[in-house]
Amino acid sequence: MTLTEQLAVFAAGIAAGGINTVVGSGTLITFPVLLALGFPPVTANVSNTIGLVPGGLSGVLGYRRELAGQRSRLLRLGSATLLGAIAGAVALLTLPPGAFKAIVPVLIILALVLVVAQPRLSAWVKRRRESGGAAPEHGGLLLWLAVLGTGVYGGYFGAAQGVLLMGLLGVFVHEDIQRLNGVKNYLALLANTVSALIFICVADVSWRAAALIAVGSIIGGQLGATVGRRLPPNALRAVIVVVGVVAVVRLLAG
Repeated sequence: MTLTEQLAVFAAGIAAGGINTVVGSGTLITFPVLLALGFPPVTANVSNTIGLVPGGLSGVLGYRRELAGQRSRLLRLGSATLLGAIAGAVALLTLPPGAFKAIVPVLIILALVLVVAQPRLSAWVKRRRESGGAAPEHGGLLLWLAVLGTGVYGGYFGAAQGVLLMGLLGVFVHEDIQRLNGVKNYLALLANTVSALIFICVADVSWRAAALIAVGSIIGGQLGATVGRRLPPNALRAVIVVVGVVAVVRLLAG
């Protein structure tokens, strides 16, 4: 990569770290940038997943106060995420590259729909919680299975898995929203970490790209916790939709 290209990846990492804190769709920034620079889709996805792990860890540490007292919930739902992420990462590495190019545009479109629908989803979750409709404690078997499915998605690609997790947790668990956000950050980090460890062992990784995204995502995570919350949410969603559409077009054209 040229210096300009490295700066572009680094800037994308910052943006992804910030957006993950605010909205939860940072992959829709970094992944298209790597594609635009000519990385093969699977290599771009693998390098991006590894690069975003440090930013996710920063987010979990930032929410450690909200995670206090939730050990049982984290273990229960973490087991579902762990199994799902392993299955998703293995699927990414065993399916032919053509399958990834065929499946990921659909997953990106699904992620974009989730991002656009997030305000209505959040409002619905809030109304359900206020009416006492959410299940207590850990959400039961249905939530465990749903988190398992989200883990598969996260292990395979993962864009907007945080949006999906927040929707599920809000519906099934009767808990303070900030504490649920801490759980979401933990589960997303777990999925990315499991996938990253598998990818490091057997996949083709661009370590320079992963390192640039890693440093950028750590910075972005801190900025997102302060500056990002002051930005208009609709503006952030518009940016995510634009880059997501670019990624879809780039994949289909390739």
